[in-house]
Amino acid sequence: MLEQVRFAFIGGGNMADALIKGLLSGLGVTPQQIMATDVVPERRTYMQTTYGITASADNKHAVQESTVVILAVKPQIMPTILEEIAPVVNSEKLVISIAAGITLQTLQRALGDSRRVVRVMPNTPALVLAGAAGISPGKAATAQDVALVEQIFNAVGRAMVVSDEMMDVVTGLSGSGPAFIFALIEGLSDGGVLMGLSRQTATLLAAQTVLGAAKMVLETGKHPGELKDMVTSPAGTTIAGMQALESGGLRGLMMEAVRRATERSEALGRHPGH
Repeated sequence: MLEQVRFAFIGGGNMADALIKGLLSGLGVTPQQIMATDVVPERRTYMQTTYGITASADNKHAVQESTVVILAVKPQIMPTILEEIAPVVNSEKLVISIAAGITLQTLQRALGDSRRVVRVMPNTPALVLAGAAGISPGKAATAQDVALVEQIFNAVGRAMVVSDEMMDVVTGLSGSGPAFIFALIEGLSDGGVLMGLSRQTATLLAAQTVLGAAKMVLETGKHPGELKDMVTSPAGTTIAGMQALESGGLRGLMMEAVRRATERSEALGRHPGH
């Protein structure tokens, strides 16, 4: 299925980097099948020397030469990019957007209702092949298109199909979520340092603890509350710590963080240029 695909990445930032790595190492795509564009010459040089792919500054040419176009630019410049490439996007091409807040409606309005478009919200752990991505296909996208997009994003983590209406929530939860977890890891590390551990040891223990807890949720299929109760013995150390978290409103803060990030994604969708 992938042997015939020619990929064009419009924008050569971190997420494009992760996806190119996943295509080459996880899915057996060859460097000759991939072209990437970027306005920064140093970034183009990096992409060429690191992956052996073709890199250029010509977005329209890259789109013309491809069968799958991945729009990996910031939402603020997406309107300009869409206007630029629209004349060369035909119904033969699949367009995948990974820009936060850019709705399917915005993409279809710019490219045409008959164009095959899929909106994806990945996250930065894709850089270590542990990403989480929400996928929302446009009306003209085929079942084969969706299968291809799932294949691409499963190569750098886990992907699931959601409705376009829920994509801002995906952005607020898994898109922004790594930053929330980094702050949590830093807080756990600070606690270890407070009680006498070295920073290096405390950070390693904190990060590995979060990784292990996440794996338990994914691999056991148990509710997080049930797993929490397995660790929390009567009058023990964990329940004492849990009391501190509940007193500080941790769960309420996490919910509020997702709500605000979701609302920001919605605002970006309404005003992509701001």
